[in-house]
Amino acid sequence: MAHKDFALDERTTVTIYKRSSSRSLRLSIAADGQIRVSIPKWAPYRAGLEFAKSKRKWIEEQRKPSIELTDGQAIGKAHRLHFNPSGETTISKGRLKNNQIIVTYPDALDVKDLEVQAAAHKASIRALRAQAERLLPIRLRELADKHKFEYTSVSVKNMKSRWGSCDQRRNIVLNIYLVQLPWELIDYVLLHELTHTKVLKHGPVFWTTMAEVLPDVKERRKQVLNHQPILNGPMSEEL
Repeated sequence: MAHKDFALDERTTVTIYKRSSSRSLRLSIAADGQIRVSIPKWAPYRAGLEFAKSKRKWIEEQRKPSIELTDGQAIGKAHRLHFNPSGETTISKGRLKNNQIIVTYPDALDVKDLEVQAAAHKASIRALRAQAERLLPIRLRELADKHKFEYTSVSVKNMKSRWGSCDQRRNIVLNIYLVQLPWELIDYVLLHELTHTKVLKHGPVFWTTMAEVLPDVKERRKQVLNHQPILNGPMSEEL
């Protein structure tokens, strides 16, 4: 995939990708902080750079420190996060108990301390994985049976930038962060990957095929672009 890096300012680099499947300009920030702009294959790189420059304010807003994980916060579909200060521990650690994520930490520390937040984040990821492994394969099978799709296998992984994938052997991989999305958007991603079992590459045939099982595919696609595979915050924009 053709791409080039450009300096947006003294401390910011943007990578511009040319994609044959792109019909518009899309700006996103990956989980690792990388700023990306996708442009149609025929468009000049300068168009992508100017688009990124026009979105400087949005980029700065997204690059602010993430909101800390907080007590009582919902994680995915089934878990709640709880912080438990203790005078009997010297380290911060998290554990899953039923539908709770319990983070125990030294009472000399604050919930916002990096050590405490890291323990909460790690335990929350375990909770998302557990939910994804339990819920997503069941829903994928339901949608496949309903719309007459066939696939070889399904697995879940912690993926940095993609919601899912499907290879030429019809093996589907789904992102654990999917369980944070509303169910209608989860269904969009699942149907997207199932459509790849019939049409591997994006293009007019792919989107026509997907629209047959999901008439509002365009609207749901726009909504998915407002989300990113991270614990906090929407992080994408499109022109």
